[in-house]
Amino acid sequence: MSGEHASMRMIEGYARGGPHLAADEVWAVEAHLEACPVCRDRLSDAVRTHVPAVASLVDTVWSGLEPRLATTAPMPRGRRRAARSARWMTPTMVPWLAMVVCVTLLALLLDLVRVGIGQVSLVLLFAPVLPVLGVAASWSRGLDPAYELTASVPRAGLHLVLRRTASVLGVVVPALAVGGWVTGVMVAQWLLPCLAFTAATLALGGVVGVTRAAVVLAAVWAAVVVVPTLATSRTAVTLRTAGLPAWGLILALGIGVVIARRGAYSVLGAHR
Repeated sequence: MSGEHASMRMIEGYARGGPHLAADEVWAVEAHLEACPVCRDRLSDAVRTHVPAVASLVDTVWSGLEPRLATTAPMPRGRRRAARSARWMTPTMVPWLAMVVCVTLLALLLDLVRVGIGQVSLVLLFAPVLPVLGVAASWSRGLDPAYELTASVPRAGLHLVLRRTASVLGVVVPALAVGGWVTGVMVAQWLLPCLAFTAATLALGGVVGVTRAAVVLAAVWAAVVVVPTLATSRTAVTLRTAGLPAWGLILALGIGVVIARRGAYSVLGAHR
């Protein structure tokens, strides 16, 4: 991109198709064209100049569609709202988020009654992995029946991943905040691990797929921290205040990797 508009090289390369543009440049041009009528006009001129066969085909298709479009009813408001909400979450996320909230409430209840767990806070113990479940559901190839369509649109990359992750955190963080407040756990003790684990899931997800990354990290956390903590009834060092700098470092590294590999989220592999 040059300034506020796409360069003529990118516009003409996009019009010609084929190997004239790299994959990330194609994605950038498509995302820019969504909101820039000036570049859409330039693209139209480039198509007519460099690929007249495509321009002729578009004119033929448009001449057939135009009479029908004039008689087509507009999309109902409810469907428009559903389409907008799909940018933030999918229907498959709802039961997963409900389950996460239920797990948080159950952990809070057990913390309050102290059933066989000593001084270990289950809210604190489960805080890092609770958002990971929702993130995996929001970007899962197996759970989203429209994953191929979603991954092919211009905004299917990091932009969409971050939106859906924000939706998950918007549900999980308030639930954890209530649990932490009731049990007296310091905010930083559950918030930093929560955010750090989420960032690590996205960072690893750019390599092996978000769902696989979530499963791997959740399994490692269960084996290394949850099981030993419940067995000994002692809070692990990683969840004490002494471990907060390490969580801050993991959060920073995770964010850095996500930014550096932002193009990895625009391919179908990220849905694995």
